[in-house]
Amino acid sequence: MYFYLDLESTDERRDLIRHHLDECSPCLREYGIEQEVKALVARCCGGETAPSELKSRLRSKLADLVFEQETHEFLAE
Repeated sequence: MYFYLDLESTDERRDLIRHHLDECSPCLREYGIEQEVKALVARCCGGETAPSELKSRLRSKLADLVFEQETHEFLAE
């Protein structure tokens, strides 16, 4: 979700997520919450940057979560 919010995913992945959000109210609600949190953090910490090590760890964890979510969605089909 964060890659989608940060425009860091491929166009194909963005289209897939956008299509899913159009059809899934719980995910759309979660997307809205994440979008608000991102905006709040940007307002509160606008001039600060995270250390590169922290960014790497977060990206790794988020990638794991994306993989788990994709696996869950695939198995649900």
